Amino acid sequence: MTVTDPGPVPAGELPAHDVDPEALRTQVSALLARARARSTALTDAVDETDLVAQHSPLMSPLVWDLAHIGSQEELWLVRDVGGREPLRPEIDGLYDAFRHSRASRVELPLLTPGEAREYVAQVRDKALDALGSSPLRGRRLVEHGFAFGMIVQHEQQHDETMLATHPLRAGAPVLHAPAPPEAVAPPAAAEALVPAGPFTMGTDTEPWALDNERPAHLVDLPAYWMDTAPVTNGQYLGFVEAGGYDDPRWWSERGWAHRVEAGLQAPLHWQRDGGGSTTGGTWWRRWFGVLEPVPAAEPVCHVCFFEAEAYAAWAGKRLPTEAEWEKAARFDPASGRSRRYPWGDDEPTEAHANLGQRHLRPAPVGAYPRGVSPSGVHQLIGDVWEWTSSGWHPYPGFTVFPYPEYSQVFFGGDYRVLRGGAFGTDPSAVRATFRNWDHPTRRQIFAGFRCARDAGRHDTEVG
Repeated sequence: MTVTDPGPVPAGELPAHDVDPEALRTQVSALLARARARSTALTDAVDETDLVAQHSPLMSPLVWDLAHIGSQEELWLVRDVGGREPLRPEIDGLYDAFRHSRASRVELPLLTPGEAREYVAQVRDKALDALGSSPLRGRRLVEHGFAFGMIVQHEQQHDETMLATHPLRAGAPVLHAPAPPEAVAPPAAAEALVPAGPFTMGTDTEPWALDNERPAHLVDLPAYWMDTAPVTNGQYLGFVEAGGYDDPRWWSERGWAHRVEAGLQAPLHWQRDGGGSTTGGTWWRRWFGVLEPVPAAEPVCHVCFFEAEAYAAWAGKRLPTEAEWEKAARFDPASGRSRRYPWGDDEPTEAHANLGQRHLRPAPVGAYPRGVSPSGVHQLIGDVWEWTSSGWHPYPGFTVFPYPEYSQVFFGGDYRVLRGGAFGTDPSAVRATFRNWDHPTRRQIFAGFRCARDAGRHDTEVG
């Protein structure tokens, strides 16, 4: 199966503040259709046995994700916005992510693949009725179509989760897509100096921003150096070959304990010639069911936070904080303002970033020169999620909206923030203010990183 984009979204991805309701309905309808086309492609690609199987205890059965998408859409768009009677109230508990761990969901009396497909189709019909009758203004939940945008982002997030499940399944590859563009303009320098000073972090104006992205607030940072590109497979291989996985000097105490317990020797899906040997030979990567030589120019992917942290220490650097990542991505020294994206306020195009499952792999460093930030940092959006050193906390002045289980209940836990989206992330579900989070041990997600370091006084004087 080839993953394709079902078509353009008219007049931009997201609604302007003064958009006409009819134009907004057209946009929302197109975004809902695109998300559903992707959900359908990812579930139709495999047979029923694979749909109901547990391919990893870290992931839900694909059929659970599909019906969960419908359940959330019914709760918010059909029942709340639409004011309609429940379609299947008896299944609400089955698809409540807070009642059942991912590992336990395979044991639940879930809808069959056929029932799940029928259910999500029925829900979508009712949701489109609600879209047609909603004023898309007034109540905060419907202002600028927020509830619809929330559901678009929710479905696309689960589409990325389902995509991440596919490499964990056994059997022949079933997903195919064209290769990403080649590198055309690698960064001119390995690092960019981001000057000291305040910048606006977060947003008050993005109409579909989630509660954890709000409110906008000033953050004053000292000067620092940021890598102009994500760490590549080739660079990471240097850490592996130098014995980085066997040297506790580079690992935090928690990181080393996890490395030993989990037996980590290389990124997930990497293997060396000669079976399990860790010396000599060529490194290969199993990528969506295909064994290939590790592509040196691509950003490294499928590493956990502890691996990223250890590499940075070995390289004499550190991981950037979340605020440092966002300033490098958004702040424009010429205007003194923070942009929506590194390249400006325009929505992402195929020339800006590797998003939307157009290509089922990261693009080589230097493939998207039009996506560079004012600081000279490349590929901050798309390709791989980037680990930061920051824990998951609310911004000053945070308020819950529209429910605490999206963000609030996770604050202060054992999480690290990731930024920027990956090749599997849809443009509607990522922006320069978007915040993702996960446990520091997780590797099945499409996560990589880049490094940063403090700037000395001489650096700032020269800069």
